[in-house]
Amino acid sequence: MRMSQLFLRTLRDDPADAEVPSHKLLVRAGYVRRVAPGIYSWLPLGLRVLAKVEAIVREEMAAIGGQEVRFPALLPRDPYEATDRWTEYGDNLFRLKDRRGNDMLLGPTHEEMFTLLVKDLFGSYKDLPAVLYQIQTKYRDEARPRAGILRGREFIMKDSYSFDVTDEGLEQAYQAHRAAYIRIFDRLGFDYVIVKADSGAMGGSASDEFLAVLETGEDTFVRSPGGYAANVEAVTTVVPDAIAFDGLPAAHAEQTPDTPTIETLVAHANAAFPRDDRPWTGADTLKNVLIMLRHPDGSTEPLAIGLPGDREVDAKRLEVQVSPAEVEPFGEEDFARYPDLAKGYIGPGVLGTENATGIRYLTDPRVVDGTSWITGADVHGSHVFDLVAGRDFTSDGTIEAAEVRAGDPAPDGSGPLELARGMEMGHIFQLGRKYAERLGLQVLDENGKLVTVTMGSYGVGVSRAVAAVVEGSYDELGIVWPKEVAPFDVHLVVAGKAPELFEGADGIVADLEAAGLDVLYDDRPKMSPGVKFKDAELIGVPTIVVVGKGLADGVVEVKDRATGERRDVAVADLVATLTA
Repeated sequence: MRMSQLFLRTLRDDPADAEVPSHKLLVRAGYVRRVAPGIYSWLPLGLRVLAKVEAIVREEMAAIGGQEVRFPALLPRDPYEATDRWTEYGDNLFRLKDRRGNDMLLGPTHEEMFTLLVKDLFGSYKDLPAVLYQIQTKYRDEARPRAGILRGREFIMKDSYSFDVTDEGLEQAYQAHRAAYIRIFDRLGFDYVIVKADSGAMGGSASDEFLAVLETGEDTFVRSPGGYAANVEAVTTVVPDAIAFDGLPAAHAEQTPDTPTIETLVAHANAAFPRDDRPWTGADTLKNVLIMLRHPDGSTEPLAIGLPGDREVDAKRLEVQVSPAEVEPFGEEDFARYPDLAKGYIGPGVLGTENATGIRYLTDPRVVDGTSWITGADVHGSHVFDLVAGRDFTSDGTIEAAEVRAGDPAPDGSGPLELARGMEMGHIFQLGRKYAERLGLQVLDENGKLVTVTMGSYGVGVSRAVAAVVEGSYDELGIVWPKEVAPFDVHLVVAGKAPELFEGADGIVADLEAAGLDVLYDDRPKMSPGVKFKDAELIGVPTIVVVGKGLADGVVEVKDRATGERRDVAVADLVATLTA
């Protein structure tokens, strides 16, 4: 590939909307171009890298017996209506109508299509197990597309599905995919971690997530010294033991004027009602947060969440807990509908389905029987002290919505948690029979009895992987591609304008290509060596060969893009050196 003919324009400045390194560098180096927020065109260099990633995925899928199919992106409503996902996907679904008024959608994922395909073609246990997959464009109307191709509204994903008669077969398929994903991400070369994940709207009994470890990642995960790892949505609280009520002081209301926040309440309590043993802290308070849930059918429901006052509600953890409902703020008009709620001084006394407001009340798992709290007295300017859970109030249940903090104990007892950032690159689910039951996927077992097929779902962000590689492999000059996914093996630069340099370079390129190496040849005759070198560093091919004045002595310079190491190599030895 000659640079003089390549459809490419590199940029010296970062795009104005770029926030993360991969977004900046992939645009500047001419791999992708923005069309609209969250929508990108792939240019020749980008498509070469994308093809390398796809090839790795196909090889590893073939190794576990996967067979590739391809579904359309434009899909009918009916299958998604049958699984309730036409509604549950909410605003993330691209909906449209055809000329006959039929509801259609752009596929966000294809569980329904795979299930119906197997139902159409297979009817016996003898046809199973089966693993089918596709590499195809998906569409999700993200509310906040960001970070270039890391979070887009149109993206390329590998989704595969296993079909088995027994749960044991599903477990085997799940473990085979897990091992294949480890090989895929090892070959792609970026730092990643496997974490326990919440199955969310996908459902199922087990779920693992593969996260690229990135400081710019949008997901928070935790890990412990003993090896526990999970995304924050899947972390479960270590529940303290209940405390006996005997000897605990009686609850008493006190005047606490101008204390609508935890900070002001704690300050007032320490000034007006000091403890003998230690100061009051936010952890001694029980704050009650009101939200409004909007269900897929459009109905709304108020929900109150009680949690220790030193913790905030984690939006992602909350969203997983209440899915498929969406979380909306509890506004002034909502307070007006519930006059028993004293804003800033809400306590358990008016909450719960059996109390004055009838608002469902869920508490953090740490609020166990016998724990004593300062909380709202449901009267402006007043709080209750020594209100004991289980003795003075109860809730309608628990909810894992409080933020997870560094230092919290790991659920498995393996030590204190530390927090890190990552980006989801792969996710595997044991779906079980959810979709098969909804869509009627059954086969005859060996006794001639109809049984429902059990399924697994396994996704890899193929286009996102391109960006993840860059996020983990770049320097101040540009991209540093690992060899397995680089667009070319060698970037050959002619440093000069003399005709004999280009003649010599032509011969070197021919020899390298004859040896099976892909070469990007910067043959631009009027471009200065400085510009060529900057482009070579920015584009990031692993090996840069410079044909310059040393050619007269039969020598070229070879530079390792990753290490910066330079060495002179005889032209006669170049092919052997680069193919060793």
